[in-house]
Amino acid sequence: MVKIVNQLAVFIENKPGTLASVCETLAKAGINIWGLSTSDTTDHNVVRLVVSDPKRALSIFEERGTLVVESDVLMVENRNQPGALTKIAKALAKKKVNIEYAYLASHPGDVRGLLILRVNNPKSALATLKALKI
Repeated sequence: MVKIVNQLAVFIENKPGTLASVCETLAKAGINIWGLSTSDTTDHNVVRLVVSDPKRALSIFEERGTLVVESDVLMVENRNQPGALTKIAKALAKKKVNIEYAYLASHPGDVRGLLILRVNNPKSALATLKALKI
């Protein structure tokens, strides 16, 4: 499975409890978090989220006055084995698609994992990865 999805970058204070508040807000709304990455600075934290209902999540954050930036990313279900990411990265490089950032996680015993890719050309990347049949 490879598809383009909407990612939310939520800007929050870098202090104890703020990430918990973001997660609790989404949970209370019945929104599942499929992917999450954080990047911190001294005074704030950027939480990148791929969620089950990005439109609703965006609305909830905006109602609370939270700064949120939307972007298209690729959600890639891939094999959890050595070389899987190499195959993806090489295929994209061959098509001159730049990977701006990525995050993934999988349990060591799982056969498949979930990869989130921010690329400079999502449509080209989508076509490239679909052709790989990963």
